[in-house]
Amino acid sequence: MKTIYHSASSRGYANHGWLRSAHTFSFANYYNRARMHFGVLRVINDDYIEGGGGFGTHPHNDMEIITIPLEGDLEHRDSMGNGGVIRNGDIQVMSAGTGVTHSEFNANSDRPVELLQIWVFPREKGITPRYEQMHIADSAKPNDFQQIISPYKEDEGLWIHQDAWFHLAHFDSGVSKGYNLKKPGNGVYIFVIRGKAKVGDQILDKRDGYGIWDTNHFPLEALEDSEILLMEVPIELPK
Repeated sequence: MKTIYHSASSRGYANHGWLRSAHTFSFANYYNRARMHFGVLRVINDDYIEGGGGFGTHPHNDMEIITIPLEGDLEHRDSMGNGGVIRNGDIQVMSAGTGVTHSEFNANSDRPVELLQIWVFPREKGITPRYEQMHIADSAKPNDFQQIISPYKEDEGLWIHQDAWFHLAHFDSGVSKGYNLKKPGNGVYIFVIRGKAKVGDQILDKRDGYGIWDTNHFPLEALEDSEILLMEVPIELPK
């Protein structure tokens, strides 16, 4: 088994006034050639947007974009005609494919919105853009892994154009559970949203990241009440 540890404090940071963002991997003005991606996992941005702030209309292409609100309300509009608000307990997927433009704004003027935005390289370029969102909180599995992303339309959660599986784990302190990888050649990037966890001998605090590959199983233990995101992705980049 191979591993890589990224402490929360080692991330790149940007403060634009209305936006404070922490970058697990190189993004925008943060560049670290040792932190470009984990397999096909290209971006994990931990964003805090002040009331009334947001990203104006901007383009994307050939990327699977997953947005997970943590606090507050995020308003989305795109060139495919989609518009609406997503909140904590929801998840959003946008397949940029051949090209799409969208905007993202804090839907409230009096309180911030916090979110994770995650980018994954698709298995092939030039796909038709698509958008989907889902409320996932009602199907949460306490002290178990809740699948929120997979490669399959008919499977639990939303789907993306990649052999990737995302799970949320809401674990009480002291709970330990093993994770079995879905596909040979994949790795898992673990991101602690809140709390504290342990994988093997590695302690992970809030917003720490930990990549694991060359294994088909590993144990995860919550040292506090914790919310943890597991992102299983191919390690080899698409050709």
